[in-house]
Amino acid sequence: MYREKRSREFYILAIFFSVFVLFLYGPLSAILILSFQGPNGGLTFPLNGTSLHWFANLLETQAVGDFGGSFRRSLALGLMVMAVTVIVSLLAGLAFRRRFIGSTALFYLAVASLVVPSIIISLGIGVLFQQFGLQPSWYTSAFGAHLTWTLPFGVLIMFAVFNRFSPAYEEAARDLGATSWQTFRHVVLPMIAPSLIGVGLFGFTLSYDEFARTLMTAGTFNTLPLEIYGMTTNVTTPVLYALGTVTTLFSLLVIAGTLGFIVHLNRRRTRA
Repeated sequence: MYREKRSREFYILAIFFSVFVLFLYGPLSAILILSFQGPNGGLTFPLNGTSLHWFANLLETQAVGDFGGSFRRSLALGLMVMAVTVIVSLLAGLAFRRRFIGSTALFYLAVASLVVPSIIISLGIGVLFQQFGLQPSWYTSAFGAHLTWTLPFGVLIMFAVFNRFSPAYEEAARDLGATSWQTFRHVVLPMIAPSLIGVGLFGFTLSYDEFARTLMTAGTFNTLPLEIYGMTTNVTTPVLYALGTVTTLFSLLVIAGTLGFIVHLNRRRTRA
Protein backbone atom coordinates (compact mmCIF):
# COMPACT_ATOMS: atom_id res chain seq x y z
CA MET A 1 0.00 0.00 0.00
CA TYR A 2 2.77 2.39 0.97
CA ARG A 3 4.77 1.52 -2.15
CA GLU A 4 1.76 2.09 -4.38
CA LYS A 5 1.14 5.51 -2.83
CA ARG A 6 4.82 6.41 -3.17
CA SER A 7 4.87 5.31 -6.81
CA ARG A 8 1.76 7.35 -7.54
CA GLU A 9 3.32 10.47 -5.99
CA PHE A 10 6.51 9.86 -7.91
CA TYR A 11 4.67 9.66 -11.25
CA ILE A 12 2.65 12.79 -10.46
CA LEU A 13 5.82 14.73 -9.68
CA ALA A 14 7.54 13.33 -12.77
CA ILE A 15 4.64 14.43 -14.99
CA PHE A 16 4.57 17.88 -13.39
CA PHE A 17 8.34 18.29 -13.82
CA SER A 18 8.13 17.15 -17.47
CA VAL A 19 5.40 19.69 -18.21
CA PHE A 20 7.41 22.39 -16.43
CA VAL A 21 10.55 21.62 -18.47
CA LEU A 22 8.53 21.58 -21.68
CA PHE A 23 6.92 24.92 -20.82
CA LEU A 24 10.30 26.41 -19.91
CA TYR A 25 12.45 25.13 -22.76
CA GLY A 26 9.84 24.59 -25.48
CA PRO A 27 9.79 28.23 -26.66
CA LEU A 28 13.58 28.40 -26.41
CA SER A 29 13.98 25.30 -28.57
CA ALA A 30 11.59 26.76 -31.15
CA ILE A 31 13.70 29.92 -31.39
CA LEU A 32 16.87 27.83 -31.63
CA ILE A 33 15.46 25.77 -34.51
CA LEU A 34 14.03 28.75 -36.40
CA SER A 35 17.36 30.60 -36.22
CA PHE A 36 18.71 28.01 -38.71
CA GLN A 37 16.14 28.93 -41.36
CA GLY A 38 17.35 29.06 -44.95
CA PRO A 39 18.00 32.43 -46.65
CA ASN A 40 14.39 32.56 -47.86
CA GLY A 41 12.91 31.34 -44.58
CA GLY A 42 10.39 33.20 -42.48
CA LEU A 43 9.52 33.68 -38.84
CA THR A 44 7.38 30.57 -38.51
CA PHE A 45 7.48 26.86 -39.23
CA PRO A 46 8.03 24.95 -41.46
CA LEU A 47 11.71 25.49 -42.13
CA ASN A 48 12.54 26.62 -45.65
CA GLY A 49 15.92 24.94 -45.82
CA THR A 50 18.66 25.14 -43.21
CA SER A 51 21.68 27.43 -43.10
CA LEU A 52 23.77 29.76 -40.96
CA HIS A 53 22.68 32.71 -43.09
CA TRP A 54 20.99 34.64 -40.29
CA PHE A 55 23.93 34.23 -37.93
CA ALA A 56 26.19 35.73 -40.60
CA ASN A 57 23.60 38.47 -41.07
CA LEU A 58 24.16 39.52 -37.46
CA LEU A 59 27.65 40.69 -38.43
CA GLU A 60 26.32 42.91 -41.22
CA THR A 61 24.93 46.43 -40.95
CA GLN A 62 21.24 46.20 -40.15
CA ALA A 63 18.51 48.43 -41.49
CA VAL A 64 17.11 48.51 -37.95
CA GLY A 65 18.75 47.64 -34.68
CA ASP A 66 22.24 47.98 -33.27
CA PHE A 67 23.22 44.49 -32.19
CA GLY A 68 26.87 45.12 -31.45
CA GLY A 69 26.34 48.39 -29.59
CA SER A 70 23.48 47.11 -27.46
CA PHE A 71 25.41 43.95 -26.57
CA ARG A 72 28.46 45.97 -25.52
CA ARG A 73 26.32 48.26 -23.40
CA SER A 74 24.56 45.33 -21.69
CA LEU A 75 27.89 43.59 -21.08
CA ALA A 76 29.51 46.71 -19.62
CA LEU A 77 26.45 47.48 -17.50
CA GLY A 78 26.30 43.90 -16.25
CA LEU A 79 29.97 43.95 -15.23
CA MET A 80 29.55 47.30 -13.45
CA VAL A 81 26.51 46.04 -11.56
CA MET A 82 28.27 42.77 -10.75
CA ALA A 83 31.30 44.53 -9.24
CA VAL A 84 29.26 46.91 -7.08
CA THR A 85 26.87 44.14 -6.00
CA VAL A 86 29.72 41.91 -4.83
CA ILE A 87 31.53 44.69 -2.93
CA VAL A 88 28.45 46.17 -1.25
CA SER A 89 26.97 42.76 -0.41
CA LEU A 90 30.25 41.66 1.16
CA LEU A 91 30.53 44.82 3.22
CA ALA A 92 26.89 44.56 4.29
CA GLY A 93 27.35 40.93 5.29
CA LEU A 94 30.37 41.85 7.42
CA ALA A 95 28.62 44.85 8.98
CA PHE A 96 25.46 42.97 9.91
CA ARG A 97 27.37 40.28 11.79
CA ARG A 98 26.97 42.60 14.78
CA ARG A 99 23.84 44.44 15.81
CA PHE A 100 23.94 48.22 15.58
CA ILE A 101 21.45 51.04 15.96
CA GLY A 102 19.07 51.13 13.02
CA SER A 103 20.19 47.78 11.58
CA THR A 104 16.64 46.42 11.35
CA ALA A 105 15.29 49.52 9.59
CA LEU A 106 18.28 49.54 7.25
CA PHE A 107 17.74 45.89 6.38
CA TYR A 108 14.09 46.36 5.46
CA LEU A 109 14.95 49.52 3.53
CA ALA A 110 17.54 47.58 1.53
CA VAL A 111 15.14 44.82 0.50
CA ALA A 112 12.07 47.03 0.04
CA SER A 113 12.72 47.44 -3.68
CA LEU A 114 11.97 43.74 -4.21
CA VAL A 115 8.28 44.28 -3.47
CA VAL A 116 7.93 47.44 -5.57
CA PRO A 117 6.96 46.81 -9.23
CA SER A 118 10.03 47.16 -11.43
CA ILE A 119 8.32 49.46 -13.92
CA ILE A 120 7.40 51.87 -11.08
CA ILE A 121 11.04 52.07 -9.99
CA SER A 122 12.12 52.63 -13.59
CA LEU A 123 9.53 55.35 -14.08
CA GLY A 124 10.40 57.03 -10.78
CA ILE A 125 14.13 57.15 -11.50
CA GLY A 126 13.50 58.45 -15.03
CA VAL A 127 11.21 61.22 -13.76
CA LEU A 128 13.67 62.12 -10.99
CA PHE A 129 16.52 62.53 -13.47
CA GLN A 130 14.36 64.76 -15.68
CA GLN A 131 13.33 66.89 -12.70
CA PHE A 132 16.98 67.53 -11.90
CA GLY A 133 17.72 68.32 -15.55
CA LEU A 134 19.87 65.22 -16.03
CA GLN A 135 19.82 63.04 -19.13
CA PRO A 136 19.01 59.39 -18.31
CA SER A 137 21.56 56.95 -19.69
CA TRP A 138 22.46 53.30 -19.36
CA TYR A 139 25.60 54.00 -17.28
CA THR A 140 23.95 56.35 -14.74
CA SER A 141 20.21 56.02 -14.20
CA ALA A 142 19.94 52.47 -15.56
CA PHE A 143 22.97 51.50 -13.47
CA GLY A 144 21.24 52.74 -10.32
CA ALA A 145 17.96 51.08 -11.30
CA HIS A 146 19.68 47.72 -11.76
CA LEU A 147 21.35 47.99 -8.37
CA THR A 148 17.92 48.31 -6.74
CA TRP A 149 17.24 44.85 -8.19
CA THR A 150 20.56 43.07 -7.62
CA LEU A 151 21.73 44.44 -4.27
CA PRO A 152 18.85 43.03 -2.17
CA PHE A 153 19.52 39.54 -3.52
CA GLY A 154 23.26 39.87 -2.95
CA VAL A 155 22.77 41.16 0.58
CA LEU A 156 20.34 38.36 1.47
CA ILE A 157 22.76 35.75 0.14
CA MET A 158 25.67 37.14 2.16
CA PHE A 159 23.49 37.31 5.27
CA ALA A 160 22.80 33.59 4.88
CA VAL A 161 26.50 32.86 4.31
CA PHE A 162 27.69 34.72 7.41
CA ASN A 163 24.89 33.32 9.57
CA ARG A 164 26.41 29.87 8.97
CA PHE A 165 30.01 31.07 9.26
CA SER A 166 31.65 29.95 12.48
CA PRO A 167 33.73 32.66 14.22
CA ALA A 168 35.97 29.91 15.59
CA TYR A 169 38.10 30.10 12.43
CA GLU A 170 38.77 33.80 12.99
CA GLU A 171 39.47 33.29 16.68
CA ALA A 172 42.01 30.58 15.83
CA ALA A 173 43.74 32.88 13.35
CA ARG A 174 43.94 35.70 15.92
CA ASP A 175 45.31 33.30 18.53
CA LEU A 176 48.12 32.54 16.08
CA GLY A 177 48.94 36.24 15.81
CA ALA A 178 47.09 37.21 12.62
CA THR A 179 45.84 40.77 12.28
CA SER A 180 42.23 41.55 11.36
CA TRP A 181 43.19 42.07 7.73
CA GLN A 182 45.25 38.87 7.59
CA THR A 183 42.36 36.96 9.15
CA PHE A 184 39.98 38.29 6.54
CA ARG A 185 42.41 37.83 3.64
CA HIS A 186 43.67 34.33 4.44
CA VAL A 187 40.77 32.77 6.37
CA VAL A 188 37.41 34.43 5.74
CA LEU A 189 37.78 35.40 2.07
CA PRO A 190 38.88 31.97 0.77
CA MET A 191 35.98 30.31 2.60
CA ILE A 192 33.31 32.65 1.26
CA ALA A 193 34.85 33.04 -2.22
CA PRO A 194 32.43 30.58 -3.94
CA SER A 195 29.49 32.49 -2.44
CA LEU A 196 30.91 35.80 -3.64
CA ILE A 197 31.30 34.38 -7.13
CA GLY A 198 27.69 33.25 -6.96
CA VAL A 199 26.60 36.76 -5.92
CA GLY A 200 28.58 38.19 -8.83
CA LEU A 201 27.00 35.77 -11.30
CA PHE A 202 23.57 36.53 -9.88
CA GLY A 203 24.15 40.27 -10.21
CA PHE A 204 25.45 40.00 -13.76
CA THR A 205 22.64 37.79 -15.06
CA LEU A 206 19.92 39.86 -13.38
CA SER A 207 21.35 43.02 -14.96
CA TYR A 208 22.16 41.52 -18.35
CA ASP A 209 18.57 40.52 -19.11
CA GLU A 210 16.70 43.20 -17.12
CA PHE A 211 14.00 44.93 -19.14
CA ALA A 212 11.47 46.69 -16.91
CA ARG A 213 13.96 48.67 -14.79
CA THR A 214 15.83 49.69 -17.94
CA LEU A 215 12.84 50.79 -19.98
CA MET A 216 12.58 54.33 -18.59
CA THR A 217 16.19 54.75 -17.51
CA ALA A 218 18.36 53.71 -20.47
CA GLY A 219 18.15 57.06 -22.24
CA THR A 220 19.00 57.34 -25.93
CA PHE A 221 20.91 54.09 -26.36
CA ASN A 222 19.26 50.71 -25.82
CA THR A 223 20.61 47.78 -23.91
CA LEU A 224 20.25 44.34 -25.49
CA PRO A 225 16.84 43.44 -23.95
CA LEU A 226 15.40 46.77 -25.12
CA GLU A 227 16.94 46.28 -28.55
CA ILE A 228 15.43 42.81 -28.88
CA TYR A 229 12.03 44.10 -27.78
CA GLY A 230 12.20 46.92 -30.30
CA MET A 231 13.15 44.48 -33.04
CA THR A 232 9.99 42.45 -32.46
CA THR A 233 7.95 45.30 -33.97
CA ASN A 234 9.99 46.01 -37.10
CA VAL A 235 12.17 42.96 -37.93
CA THR A 236 10.54 40.40 -40.21
CA THR A 237 13.41 37.95 -40.69
CA PRO A 238 14.85 35.12 -38.54
CA VAL A 239 17.82 37.34 -37.68
CA LEU A 240 15.91 38.05 -34.46
CA TYR A 241 15.96 34.34 -33.62
CA ALA A 242 19.65 34.14 -34.44
CA LEU A 243 20.30 36.98 -32.03
CA GLY A 244 18.26 35.21 -29.35
CA THR A 245 20.23 32.00 -29.87
CA VAL A 246 23.60 33.77 -29.66
CA THR A 247 22.70 35.71 -26.52
CA THR A 248 21.30 32.58 -24.85
CA LEU A 249 24.46 30.61 -25.62
CA PHE A 250 26.53 33.50 -24.26
CA SER A 251 24.54 33.45 -21.01
CA LEU A 252 24.96 29.67 -20.67
CA LEU A 253 28.71 29.97 -21.28
CA VAL A 254 29.00 32.62 -18.56
CA ILE A 255 27.10 30.43 -16.11
CA ALA A 256 29.08 27.30 -17.03
CA GLY A 257 32.39 29.15 -16.74
CA THR A 258 31.45 30.56 -13.34
CA LEU A 259 30.33 27.19 -12.00
CA GLY A 260 33.54 25.62 -13.28
CA PHE A 261 35.57 28.28 -11.48
CA ILE A 262 33.65 27.61 -8.25
CA VAL A 263 34.35 23.87 -8.56
CA HIS A 264 38.04 24.66 -9.12
CA LEU A 265 38.15 26.83 -5.99
CA ASN A 266 36.47 24.15 -3.90
CA ARG A 267 38.90 21.49 -5.08
CA ARG A 268 41.85 23.77 -4.45
CA ARG A 269 40.60 24.53 -0.95
CA THR A 270 40.07 20.81 -0.26
CA ARG A 271 43.61 19.99 -1.32
CA ALA A 272 44.96 22.82 0.83
